[in-house]
Parts: sequence; structure tokens; C-alpha cells
Amino acid sequence: MAVKNLVIVESPGKVKTISRYLGNDFKVEASMGHVRDLPKSQMGIETEKNFKPKYLIPKDKSAVIKNLKGKIGKNTVVWVATDEDREGEAIGWHLVEALDAEKVAKEVKRIVFHEITKPAILAAIEHPREIDMNLVNSQQARRVLDRLVGYELSPLLWKKIKYGLSAGRVQSVGVRLIVDREREIEAFNPEEYWSLTALMTPEKKTDEFEAKLTKFEGKGIKPGKKEEVDKILKDLEGAKYEVTDVEKKEVKRNPAPPFITSTLQQEASRKLGFSVKKTMMVAQKLYEGMDIDGEHEGLITYMRTDSVNLSELALKQAREVITDLYGAKFALEKPRFYKGRKGAQEAHEAIRPTDFTRKPVSLKKYLKADEYRLYELIWKRALACQMEQAVFDQVGVDITANDYIFRATGQTVKFAGFMEVYLEGKDLPEEEEEDRENYLPELTKGEHPRLKELKPAQHFTKPPARYTEASLVKKLEAEGIGRPSTYAPTISTIQTRGYIEKEEGKLKPTDMGYVVNDFLVEHFPKILDLQFTVRMEDMLDEIEEGNEKWQDEVKEFYVPFHKLVEEKMESVKKEDVITDTTDEVCELCGKPMMVKLGRFGKFLSCTGFPECKNAKPLDGEGAPKTEPGEERVSKEKCGKCGKPMVYKTGRFGEYLACQDYPECKTSKSIVTKVGVNCPECRAGELVERHTKRGGKPFYGCSRFPKCKFAIWEKPKNMEDAKKIKEAEGNGKKKKGKE
Repeated sequence: MAVKNLVIVESPGKVKTISRYLGNDFKVEASMGHVRDLPKSQMGIETEKNFKPKYLIPKDKSAVIKNLKGKIGKNTVVWVATDEDREGEAIGWHLVEALDAEKVAKEVKRIVFHEITKPAILAAIEHPREIDMNLVNSQQARRVLDRLVGYELSPLLWKKIKYGLSAGRVQSVGVRLIVDREREIEAFNPEEYWSLTALMTPEKKTDEFEAKLTKFEGKGIKPGKKEEVDKILKDLEGAKYEVTDVEKKEVKRNPAPPFITSTLQQEASRKLGFSVKKTMMVAQKLYEGMDIDGEHEGLITYMRTDSVNLSELALKQAREVITDLYGAKFALEKPRFYKGRKGAQEAHEAIRPTDFTRKPVSLKKYLKADEYRLYELIWKRALACQMEQAVFDQVGVDITANDYIFRATGQTVKFAGFMEVYLEGKDLPEEEEEDRENYLPELTKGEHPRLKELKPAQHFTKPPARYTEASLVKKLEAEGIGRPSTYAPTISTIQTRGYIEKEEGKLKPTDMGYVVNDFLVEHFPKILDLQFTVRMEDMLDEIEEGNEKWQDEVKEFYVPFHKLVEEKMESVKKEDVITDTTDEVCELCGKPMMVKLGRFGKFLSCTGFPECKNAKPLDGEGAPKTEPGEERVSKEKCGKCGKPMVYKTGRFGEYLACQDYPECKTSKSIVTKVGVNCPECRAGELVERHTKRGGKPFYGCSRFPKCKFAIWEKPKNMEDAKKIKEAEGNGKKKKGKE
């Protein structure tokens, strides 16, 4: 049935709250994201017709469109209330097109809001606008460019490397950054150096302090070898130490600006251990709101933003809350403003609480643990940015002995200021040292501190650190690559595609990542050039500003790109990309082994394949899963005929079989230990087993049939195994009663 006012938002999480704010004259419905997109089975772009996209309504969205159409009549006003960014504008336009709203409805109005609160929603209704086609066209250009790159490069990767691979315009640049960093680490040669620290006490006190050797005869000194340190120690034997300079100064420090998308992702990674994807998911929930004392309230402003601005209302409320909680001396007389990056959407706001009076502790009972921790982080950061500077008394003391100068430093907090609430995290542990308060006793020029000990220490220079998700976002942002809405999907995509993996929280390339990256760098250097990617982002911004036509920009890129793809399809040979001969000889037939790339990474394969099917791990350890048609030789020999045993895969998983099968039918199961002792008999270990029907494994005692302990879920330890067994037992009892 047609309604008077139809408000369409993206997410169902907003429907209940906005409905309550707008009253009975308004019906609020959710589009559930995009309602039209390019087809999955074909490129969907008519390159000969000025790059006209062929948009389709996916099957899973047909019911959504049917429902919305049923609520639109000739007297209906359609309010497009999708998100306020480039993607949200495009979703709004697609909705209008799919619903044919401009022809069917009385009127179409576009509204935007930075937060889901009653004042913000009512203000949006009071100030509608038209859909911004410059924003839409910028999104269309990005979508078309990414589709052209993906659909033209992917078949080339299938043919020259391996079927099923894919490439993306921004994602491939992300992979390149990680590959380049890994190669820097691999090529790094650590250099030895030494430090010399003097443990001392003042002339008339017993307080210990440390001073580091920094100069010799007025010049900086950094011993490179032990022999150099030994010479210094000899020079300092019996030396008299004197304080030759005391420098005291007051240092002030400003708080970090309020969060934008990228800085929230970085800080949540450092302080909370969140992945970029998790940060955005939790932030989305806080934005859409929670039930607080029977009222559904949005708790933070929109989380995809590159603006550091705060509204006048927010600045006023922040000052009141600071004064109330910490006292007037912590509050600023005039608001502090921050300068945003070039191209930032200044009309937007930074990420902040919708209401500063909602202290994190007051919301704890309404929020899940992760929601609470992220809200607390946002609340503290936004509040701290409007607090007074932190003030330090900083002291630097030079202590001289036989032309050698030792430096002792210390600082004390004179006034905590914003640090009372929040201090920004650092990417590397050594950077945290800057924020530590070093104790230094009172020292005066001319006094002679007593030496307790000289402590030499050997060090080695460290390679650059691998990227974390947070530091990769920081790098992408610093290079001008991507926008707030693209960081999370970019990092998620390159991990899903198997080009990048996490190791102890750090990002490293897989074998597949190396091969695909090197192929693209060699044959498509422009696509993976950082500056080119930045220029593409600037071009999208120009379209958004209405200064360029999106089709013209796409054409300028596509024509030479398409020509290059066609050329590489003919000129590049597959064997030059993914194979590499080695000095290793096949132990079965004597032919050379070669490096191949399979679905599980690189491995060694006999050049006599398919006559000889020997294959094994590249590093000689462990065993990657068998590639189709190839066999992996085990170190074990057959107990009957003495020939090597090879890995085979059956319906119960991998097992060992004699290589001379079917002449010799010896086989042996591979026992996969869980690393947990049996909680029932305590003499056996839990091992992975399979039923005769195959399927999901279970975990049973290695002493079966003497001990029949078995569970269906893999345990972490004995206590966990007991709990699983108990839960499974309770489940059976419950099922029996039913």
C-alpha cells in the first residue's frame, strides 16, 4: 500500500530509531545496501558505447525492490537517506533508477545526516537536496575502472599463472607494498654497534640514574665493534666525572586530532588488537545505535570520514563535559581546530560520540565488550582533543670525563592536560619510549657524580618492520591511495585472495602473492605504480568536483591498457612465469627437480612429470597437500618391499601407500596428534580420526579400543576436552528427552 512519505536507508539497523523520530507520517525502509550492480557473469560495460554500464538488479534484491515499489504512489514523497559518502550517493541514485521513483512518486528528496539522533534527523528533513550526480559519477568511474582492470587482467593471470586468480587496481598496489617491504627485510644486512651506559649517583645523594655516551671531543660517537668499546673503557679507567651542562626547559604537547576512518583503524589495531574489518563492523553498530533505557540511540557519528572537524554543538558540549569531569583548568577557552588533509570532505564531521555526556562507564551494561572498548576509545580521543596542552619540565644533563660526554635526560609532568584522558598509541615499541617519564635526580653544574658501573651493550641494526593492518592503512593514506571507505575492503580482499597472510599479527606475502605481484610489476608497471594510483584518486576527486567527465577519464586509461593486455596475452609464455629449474635431482628417476606454483604455494616437482610424479616441499620440511596428478615422497620406506612410501588422499584424508602400488598394497594411516592428553585414561593422546562414512573428523584416544574416549570438537587442552565431552553428553540427554 502506498504511503505518504517513504524514507529509504541502507541498513535495517537504522529503521527503528529513525521511525520513532519521524512519527506516523513517515514509513522507513532499508535497501540493504546496493540494489543494482554490474553483472557477475560478464564485464557488463559497453566499451564501444562510451563505457555504458549494464546495471542489473541481483536476484536477492528483487524482493526489496518489489516491497519498496508497493509503497510508492503518485502522492508519495520518496526521501533517499542513504549514507553521506560517495558510495551512499550512488546507492541512492541506483534506488531512484530501479524504483523509477522520479516518474512514479510525487517527489524525490535526498537527505543526509552525520549521526542518528533526533536533532540530526529532523534537521535533515528540513534541509533536503537533490542527488549529487558528480558524486555518483565519481563512484561510477571507480566501479567501471575496477571492473575493467579485474575483467581484463584476471583471464591473463589464469592463462599465464593459474586459473582462478584475480587482480584489482588498488588491491594490487597494497600487495606490492607488502612484497616490497618483505624484500627489504630479506635483503637487510644487520650492522653491529655498541652503546655505553653509565650507572651513576649524584655527588651527595644515593639516587641512581643512567647517562648514555653520546660524544667524544665534541663529535657524536657510536662504537661499531667491541674493540672500540674496550678502548673507551680503558680511557675512562680512573676518570673523574663532572656535570658540565644542565639544560632545563618547559615543553608543551598538543593532543591528537579526533578520529577519522584511517586513524580509528590504526588506533583500534594498536590499542585493542582489532583488525581493520572488525573496527568498521563494530563502529557500524555504534553508529546505527543501541537500546539505552528503552530508547534506541545512535552512539557515534558516521564512521567513514576524512574530516577532522567537529560541529559547534559538539565543541560546546565537550567543553562543558571537560569542565564538569576534570575541572575548568583542563578546558580550553577557545575551541582547538585541526587542519585536514588535502581533498578531505570538510562538510563532514570527525568520528565522535553523538552525546559527550554519555560516559563510557554509563553505557557498559548496554554494550558488548568490543563495542564498549571502541566507544571508550572514540569518546576519550574526541574529548581529549579539546583539552589543554600537557606541560612537561624537561631536563638534559651533560657529564664529561676525559673528553667523553655522557647525556642524562629526564622529564616530569608539570600539568597532565589532555593526558589525563588519552594518549595516542605508537606503531613500534621503541616509539613508546618517548612517552615514558624518566626519573632524573637534581644535578647542578660543576658537581662530580659518582660512577657505579659502566655497562657496554652490543646491538644490531634492525630491518624495517613488516606492515600491520594499521601501518598499511597509514602508508596507503600517506601515499594518497584509496579513501576512507576502501581501506578495510582492500586489506580484507588481498588476504581472502591468498596473496597475503598474517604471521604474529604482521602481513607477509604468500608464494602466490610474490608471483602475481612480480608478473604485474614486470608487465603492467603503470598499474602498480604508486604515483599513477594517486593520480587516479585525484582524477576521481576531479569528477566529484564536476571538473571532469567520467567517461573521458575512463577512456584515457582503458585504450592503452586494453592494447597492452592483448599484447601480453600473445607474448608472455607461462613457463617463463611460474617455473624455475633447480640443482636438486629426483631420487626416483634422476631427472632435475623444478619449482612449481600450486594452489598451496611453491613446491618441487620432477621435470619428468607426468611419467614421474614425484613432488615434495620446497624447503624439504613438512608437506604441502598433494597437487592434482602429483605424488609426494615420504621419508618412510615400505616395510614389505623397501620402496619409498608416498602420500595419497582418500575419503578419510591423507595416508601413506607404497609407491609400487598396485603390485605392493602396503598402506599406513597418518596419525594427526592434537597435542592434548586423554582426560579419561591420561595414558594416551587425543588423535584425529574419521568415521567409515568420512566427513567431519572426531578426536579420540590413541589407546582405542582400551580407552574409548571420543569427542567431535577439537580441544585446546585437557580441561577443554572434558567440557566438550560433558556438553556433548548433555546434548544427547536433551535430545533423548525430546
